[in-house]
Amino acid sequence: MSEQNWVPRQIRGRAGVAMGVLVTVAVFVVGLLWAKWTPYLARALKAQRTHHWSGSNILAVGGVRAGDAPTWHAATTFFHAYFAAIWPALVVALLISASVQALVPRAWLPRVFNRRGLISSALAGGVASMPSMMCTCCAAPVAVTLRRTGVTRAAAIAYWLGNPLLNPAVLVFLFFVAPWQWTVTRAVVGVATVICVAVSVGVVTGARGSGPPVAEAITPAGDESAGPAIRFVRSLLCLCLVLLPEYAIMVLVVGACRGWLVTLTQPSHHGLLIVVVAAIVGTLLVIPTAGEIPILQSLALLGLSSGPIGALLITLPAISVPGVAMVARSFGWKAIATATGTVVAMGLLGAGVLSAL
Repeated sequence: MSEQNWVPRQIRGRAGVAMGVLVTVAVFVVGLLWAKWTPYLARALKAQRTHHWSGSNILAVGGVRAGDAPTWHAATTFFHAYFAAIWPALVVALLISASVQALVPRAWLPRVFNRRGLISSALAGGVASMPSMMCTCCAAPVAVTLRRTGVTRAAAIAYWLGNPLLNPAVLVFLFFVAPWQWTVTRAVVGVATVICVAVSVGVVTGARGSGPPVAEAITPAGDESAGPAIRFVRSLLCLCLVLLPEYAIMVLVVGACRGWLVTLTQPSHHGLLIVVVAAIVGTLLVIPTAGEIPILQSLALLGLSSGPIGALLITLPAISVPGVAMVARSFGWKAIATATGTVVAMGLLGAGVLSAL
């Protein structure tokens, strides 16, 4: 190829990359303005005026009470309420993930997220998570994409958990409608949880993890020669076909069993046992963003002590069974088990901090 032909092709290649990055940024900004930033600003202003949270306890939808046995009615009513609350964020997360896979050069994200130290990688992932403000289920497609492009487990899992735990909107909501001790506990222990989980996962699985094997990739191998529009459609379809069915099944299972799970956190239990149980149960239940606020307010009115409330402040939004099902193949079960155990331990720390305050 002559130099005269090579230079225009190089210019066209750079223009294509720039256009792809601009489209991805536009999807990110416009999507989050619609799904997160604008609605949350309105809710924050309302919470500032009223000092009251208008959302309902999603665990009680369908008339399900503590101790109720699993039923199809409990599963479907929970699924409907949960999906109605999270579907805009889930749509945006899928679009962002497909855009990143199809339009952004794969070497770029590792350069941003992968740092020399585990703590610095955790901080990179945590800081990057704060603008998206998603629950772990909605953040899961983006976390999977980060692993797909070669981001280390430490940085990717910090992004995944940072979405719910470092969510600035939820901190603002808590400040306006809950005791100030809840906000401090969530902020301090939330930051510690994101860092500790990322470091623990990095130590257990290897600090310099790379992208998953080709067999585990979400996007079909060998599609790089296709045009960006075709790559985007393929990525989006693969994300939907691989992640959404298992996600829906797990949400139905959790919804069906929520009567039993909520029973374990009732004030009838006392002492250290209920704190440990609450920390564990919090890693099983799935809730939308800020869904922990009405749940914990209801439990506080029933007389639940500050210990289990502090534990649930951390574990309830951090990890859930459906979220784990969505990311397990990309992170590996060793990383998921380590992350879950660390979140439970940090929930116990949250219980101690809130009790001390």
